[in-house]
Amino acid sequence: MKKVKIGIIGCGNISGIYFENLTKKFVNTEVYACSDLMAERVKQAAEKHSIPHIMTSDEILKCKDIEIVLNLTIPKLHFDICKKALLSGKHVYVEKPLSLTMEQGNELTTLAKEKGLMLGCAPDTFLGGGIQTARKLIDDGFIGEPIGGTAFMMCHGHESWHPDPEFYYKNGGGPMFDMGPYYLTALVNLLGPAKTVAGMASKAFDIRTITSEPKFGQVIDVDVPTHVAGNILFENGASVTMITSFDVWGSKLPNIEIYGTRGSLIVPDPNTFGGDVLYKSAFSSEFTVMPLTHTYYENSRGIGLSDMAECVLSGGINRACGELANHVLEIMHAFHISSDTQSYYQMKSTCQKPQPLPLGLTEGYIR
Repeated sequence: MKKVKIGIIGCGNISGIYFENLTKKFVNTEVYACSDLMAERVKQAAEKHSIPHIMTSDEILKCKDIEIVLNLTIPKLHFDICKKALLSGKHVYVEKPLSLTMEQGNELTTLAKEKGLMLGCAPDTFLGGGIQTARKLIDDGFIGEPIGGTAFMMCHGHESWHPDPEFYYKNGGGPMFDMGPYYLTALVNLLGPAKTVAGMASKAFDIRTITSEPKFGQVIDVDVPTHVAGNILFENGASVTMITSFDVWGSKLPNIEIYGTRGSLIVPDPNTFGGDVLYKSAFSSEFTVMPLTHTYYENSRGIGLSDMAECVLSGGINRACGELANHVLEIMHAFHISSDTQSYYQMKSTCQKPQPLPLGLTEGYIR
């Protein structure tokens, strides 16, 4: 099978699973080159994963052999790298969020369309076997018409385990921009685009102290809200209550639940690819664990990029596309804008629900 050559810009904490899956799991991807500002880090990544070329980011953008740029830089650099890649004639796939601002997100989606190039964005966990199974149950009418749901992501931040956690508390960080994309992308995949958002946001701690290595004891000024709550009204009429927080020491609330006119569904953690899907019909007394209908229930990060590669080879619209990511980006901003203005926020963007993955896929293949 023909492989699409990929250049990876950024070899930080998240890159390891991308390298692993793009070189070993997916049959249509080849990591041709990688780059990072830290010479030792990119050298280690290249040696560990047998990447043939170490380049600068500019060299990757100019390389004629590379068709897709994978942008794994920190959030504040997402826009610049993506724009440069598109202007260089490359398809680009970026870690979440798509950009820091709605204006930047709109510019990227417009530019990609003008150039006839594909823009893709994490997360791609909604393509995993768990959420794809939940999607099939909803599409097949198991819960009837969706009327509402809940989505909760609550913890006490990342400074106790992440080696470099400062950016989680700066512009582009916070619980909504860090973990919100997983939950919101899953919800749009399950329910369709959002229409109206009502949000409230607060900050419990002005400073955070890092307790992980190598920056143990360093103090971080918190510049963003760290507890964001509210409601989303979707175009299909369903209303979802959502909380994302870095201020909570513990919780037993579920990740995502979807309620319908004929039943309820408990959706797996959207930060994973598998997990149990629980279903309760109107006529049953308890939830039942449903068998997963789809492949890719192990850590398959990079499946969205493999889907993009298949579109490069065979045509089609990539599922983790720029329009979806840009809609999610606006929803995240909408929570904050609604809180700041103490008013409902009416969504300006929309998107199509991504096409579900086919049943019976062989691991490593996307079609």
